[in-house]
Amino acid sequence: MNRYFNGFAFFGAALFVLVCSVPATAQGDSELRLPRLFSDNMVLQQGTTVPVWGWGADGTIVTVKFRDQTVSTTVVNGKWLVHLHDLKPGGPDTLTITAGKTLTIKNVLVGEVWLAGGQSNMEFPLQRSFDASNDVATAANPMIRLLKVPHTRLDTPTNDIHASWSEANPGSAAGISAVGYYCLRDLQARLHVPFGLIESDWGGTPAEAWMEDGFLRAKPDYRIGVIKQWAMEEEKYAQNLQAYAKEKQAAKESQTEFKKAAPRKPWKPSELYNGMIAPLVPYALRGALWYQGEANANTLTEADEYHRLFPDLIRDWRSVWGEGDFPFLLVQLAPFRKIQHEPGESAWASLREAQLQATQKLPHVGLAVITDVGNEDDIHPTHKKPVGERLALAARAIAYREPIEYSGPVYKRMKIQDNSIILTFDHIGGGLEARDGDLTGFAIAGADEKFYWAMAEIKGNTVVVHSSLVPQPVAVRYGWANYPVVNLWNKAGLPASPFRTDDFEK
Repeated sequence: MNRYFNGFAFFGAALFVLVCSVPATAQGDSELRLPRLFSDNMVLQQGTTVPVWGWGADGTIVTVKFRDQTVSTTVVNGKWLVHLHDLKPGGPDTLTITAGKTLTIKNVLVGEVWLAGGQSNMEFPLQRSFDASNDVATAANPMIRLLKVPHTRLDTPTNDIHASWSEANPGSAAGISAVGYYCLRDLQARLHVPFGLIESDWGGTPAEAWMEDGFLRAKPDYRIGVIKQWAMEEEKYAQNLQAYAKEKQAAKESQTEFKKAAPRKPWKPSELYNGMIAPLVPYALRGALWYQGEANANTLTEADEYHRLFPDLIRDWRSVWGEGDFPFLLVQLAPFRKIQHEPGESAWASLREAQLQATQKLPHVGLAVITDVGNEDDIHPTHKKPVGERLALAARAIAYREPIEYSGPVYKRMKIQDNSIILTFDHIGGGLEARDGDLTGFAIAGADEKFYWAMAEIKGNTVVVHSSLVPQPVAVRYGWANYPVVNLWNKAGLPASPFRTDDFEK
């Protein structure tokens, strides 16, 4: 991977990366061009500075008109950019761009724009979501607009996508992200302004594929970790591909049936950033929705790396957009794999911890906990509506500053008292409660660092944990498993995040 930064800064704003392999106007070409992001049915972000950009012939004067704003600039090095300011919600309106000829973009709304990213659980379509037939059938809503970025793997950044905006209707909504749709549908119904969803996701993808190359290479631990690991996987893939080709040829020559699947090409760091995120920059956004992590939880080592990788992904996106610490709202991994009968280590639990800690390390990061919607046998639980609705709660609190409870209980501190450990929490949401019986999912350990299932009970706004097998406890874990069986909620109706009080070496 080569260091790419082949773009330029627009008046100190976000980096705008360009390559010559897309249908942008080359220098000297008189044709006025726009990114496909600017299409009929689009949504522009309200109340901020909105970049509008494109390509043309050097020296050409480009004039952009929208509502009562008219802005002009000159094409330099084949590129141009202007800004619209402080747009009020509403529409539809028409956006025109003139440079010799006029491009007209119709049915444009102003409202809230969110980017939804991640892997297959974000990509999971509305039409496959649990009990979604009526939601699809009633999806017609001109106040919601949708754009789905095509799957694109690239070694260097592109500046355009082969996609356009559409109004929400049964046809366009059926294949859109269920999580993203349910989130925006809830927000639009509550806030009564237009909403636009840009979906950019791909199943089975690790976080490093969504981060820019320069950011990864600037970190020494990533150069010797993430990037080196990819190089090793790529070498192994080449060997496996060669062996596969030989086996297939041998089967052909012997006229025997050959059913073996071809080896899967490993995900290259930055290739999805290059193809599916870079062309979106610097389109004005309110924030990002994120559901990913399964592909980084195959081993404890990978999950440990995610503690550094994931906060850096957030920093990376915020940096390239240049809009400050925009809201970044994520979904914690759902329960998956067989239920563990005894306490133990878990890569998925470690990754959930990394997701929780990101909300504590960085500003304006929110978490939707979904310990109640998992499936032991399916990595893609179909109950997506509560996931989207919990993201909407986080958006209302973090992005729109509503005074509401948006999180389940989050571990705050512990105190050892006699043979028990007393836990206190943030986000108690009117009080703690156990759903469907006594509290479950708590384990306790002494100085030997061996955990045993424990008794736990709610006392006021605390949880008291103890076990006769651990007379001198030092640590507690809750929901520390691939498939946590847990039931601590707050009275606002939101589940507690799994956590641990220890920092034992794995």
